[in-house]
Amino acid sequence: MIAGRGRALRRLTMASAVLSCLAMSTLAERPPIPPARVPASAEALGPPVVAGLRLSVPSERAVPRIIPKKITQRLDRYLATRPGRVTAMVTDLTTSRSYRYDDERMITASAAKAQILMALLLKTPWRDLPAAVRRDAESMIRYSDNHAADRLWLRIGGAPGFTETGEQLGLRHTRGVPGACVDLYCWGITKTSAQDQIRLMRALVSPGSPLPAKARRRVLGLMGEVVDGQDWGISVARCAGDRVALKNGWLRRVSDKRWAVASVGLVRGHGQAFAIAVLTEGSANVATGIATVEGVTERAMRSFRKCPR
Repeated sequence: MIAGRGRALRRLTMASAVLSCLAMSTLAERPPIPPARVPASAEALGPPVVAGLRLSVPSERAVPRIIPKKITQRLDRYLATRPGRVTAMVTDLTTSRSYRYDDERMITASAAKAQILMALLLKTPWRDLPAAVRRDAESMIRYSDNHAADRLWLRIGGAPGFTETGEQLGLRHTRGVPGACVDLYCWGITKTSAQDQIRLMRALVSPGSPLPAKARRRVLGLMGEVVDGQDWGISVARCAGDRVALKNGWLRRVSDKRWAVASVGLVRGHGQAFAIAVLTEGSANVATGIATVEGVTERAMRSFRKCPR
């Protein structure tokens, strides 16, 4: 079984971080009508090569069979009992098998901070950054510091620099939002797709990435050291001995007082590597959103992997 279910409800020690996010969104829009569930798609996102990882491509007999319809039915049953909307995607980087649930665009919340850091390191190597900027980068990823993200947002050129980075990394649906949203810049209401977030994670482990190897290692290192209380989400897919690198986001929309909760990252171990992205909107509180993210992750990953005994 996949470990870690229910961890979020025991580890919600992030009240101060949540309070700093309450005022981020100024969008006065009607809540969108959830679209009909679209069939999952299996798409190959490149060869099963991941730089710096010792992957073992399993024999055809050992690879669990992925039946998208069954995963979709499993998620539909679960989400029928949950509030809000969800889009999600899992890619096995060892075999390039993928599953995608829905194709809706949703906001990143603080998950956008991973792309901000990648934009920073595309412009300047870590060793050449001033000490204060390096501290901001660490605080932004490990502690989800919004004001550090604001300073780095300006350093990368704001929305145009963010969008340009996305284009360099192959993102198709993710564009920076210019301007200020209450007391913060608008990076938190960037709309994205689960597919784009998988592309972003692949750019952290692909030898053909525009991001240099040292920069990739730095980003993965920081995403692997998020503080306790913020390491929920796709980490529910961790087996004993795995490494998890993630960036989570949580944001309360001013327009409807509902929460967007997202978790994006990589789970690596036992010769396997998975990129996972789950985006949600419409939860009444953060705990509900986290539980939905973890429930979706666990149910999707059942078809990809069983933890070694």
